[in-house]
Amino acid sequence: MAAPGNKFFIQEKLKQTAPHHESFKALWETKWKQPCSMGVYPFMFGTTADFQPVVDDIVAKGLKRPYDWDEYAQCFFPKAEELVARAKAAEDEGDREKASEFYLRASALYRISRFPAPRSEKQRYAWTKGKEAAIKGLGLAQVPMVQVEIPHVHAANGDGSVLPGFYHLPAGASSSHKVPLIIIFTGLDGYRTELAVWKDGWAKLGCATLVVEIPGTGDNPGAPSDPSSPDRVWSSMFDWVAKQDGIDQSRIVNWGFSTGGYYSIRVAHTHADKLKGAIALGGGAHHMFDPEWLDAVDDLEYPFDLAHTLCYKFGYADFELFKREARDKFSLLSTGVLDKPCTRLLLVNGTEDEIFPIDDYYLCLQHGGPKEARFVPGTKHMGEPASFSIILQWVFKLLDIQGNAGQFLSTIPFKPKY
Repeated sequence: MAAPGNKFFIQEKLKQTAPHHESFKALWETKWKQPCSMGVYPFMFGTTADFQPVVDDIVAKGLKRPYDWDEYAQCFFPKAEELVARAKAAEDEGDREKASEFYLRASALYRISRFPAPRSEKQRYAWTKGKEAAIKGLGLAQVPMVQVEIPHVHAANGDGSVLPGFYHLPAGASSSHKVPLIIIFTGLDGYRTELAVWKDGWAKLGCATLVVEIPGTGDNPGAPSDPSSPDRVWSSMFDWVAKQDGIDQSRIVNWGFSTGGYYSIRVAHTHADKLKGAIALGGGAHHMFDPEWLDAVDDLEYPFDLAHTLCYKFGYADFELFKREARDKFSLLSTGVLDKPCTRLLLVNGTEDEIFPIDDYYLCLQHGGPKEARFVPGTKHMGEPASFSIILQWVFKLLDIQGNAGQFLSTIPFKPKY
C-alpha cells in the first residue's frame, strides 16, 4: 500500500458497505437509474423506457444478493426479444436506422442480464444473444462496425484459436492514406458489444477503432488462469494489425478501461515497440490482488460481487485459493513486468477508487521508466467524467490530431430516436 503506515489510501472505507448492495431495488435507485436515463455506462445503447418494466419485475420479485443469476437474467429476455422482433421488422421494411437502434437497444438488455459476467446458463445465453443483436445493430449503423476474426497464431497452454474484435476502418483509409488506430481493451463487465460506443468519436477524427476483450471475459481466447496468456494474444493481434494496409503502424494507441487498464499497463511493457502510447484508465497492477482488498470490495463501489467476479475472470472456482495465489501469480510487480522498458504510458484514475486502489498507480510510478499520470481528486473508479477529457486531449496531442474533447464526448450517450 502507498499511504503512510502501510495502508490503502481509502483504508477506512474498506469497512463500509455501500447502500446499493441491500437489494436490486437499492441498486437501481441509488446507482443505476441515473446512468440509464443518460444512456451511459453501464447502459450503453439503453433507455429507461426499455429497462423500467424489467426493473419493476425484478423489484417485485425482491431479488437481492446472493443472486440467482438465471432468475435474474430471465427477467430481461421478454423485452429484449420484443426489441429484436421490432428490429427485424424495420430491417425487412428497409429502415436501416430504426433497425440498428432496436437491435442495439436489445443488446443493452442482454448486456445487463449477463452482468457482471456470464456465470450461469441463462447469462451465457444472454451473452450469445446480445452479441447477435449488437453485430446486427452495429453493422446497420451510420458508422458501421464489423466483427473481425483475428487468428491466434501464438496460441499455447490452453488458449483458444481466434480473437474476435469489433472493427471500424474509416472509408477513406488505404495504403496511400493510412490512419491511426485506437485499440480498446474492454473491462471486467463491459465487452466489445458496449465499448463500441467509442467508434463514432474516433471515426469523426479519421481514426480506426478495434475493440477486443481481455482474457477471462467475452470471447478472448487467452487462458484465464495463465498470467502470460495476454502476451500471446496481443502478439497475435499485432500480427494481424501489421497486415492492415490502411493502418499507420507508427500511430497505434491502446486504451484500457478499468480491468482492461491492468492489461494496458502490461502491454505497454510487453509490446512497447508496437505502440505509440497506452492509457490505463482505472486499472490495477499489484495491490488489486491483496487479500485484504479482495475481502472488502464485494461490499464497496462495484454493483455486484467484484472480488468473486474477478476470481471467475482469472479462471478460479475457489475464492480462497484465488486470494492466496493471485498476487504472486498476476501482479505486474511480482512478475517483473513493471521494471521492463515501456512505451509512453498515461495512468488515470480517481483518488477514491473502490474497485482498484489508487495505490497501484503510485507503485507504477516508482518502477521502470518514467510514466505520466493524472489522479482526479474526490472521484471514484476511473475518475469520471473529467478523466475522459484528460485522456482525449493527451491522445490528440500524441497523434497530432485536431480534436475537441467536448464534441467527441457528445457522441457517447445514447439518444433513442424511436
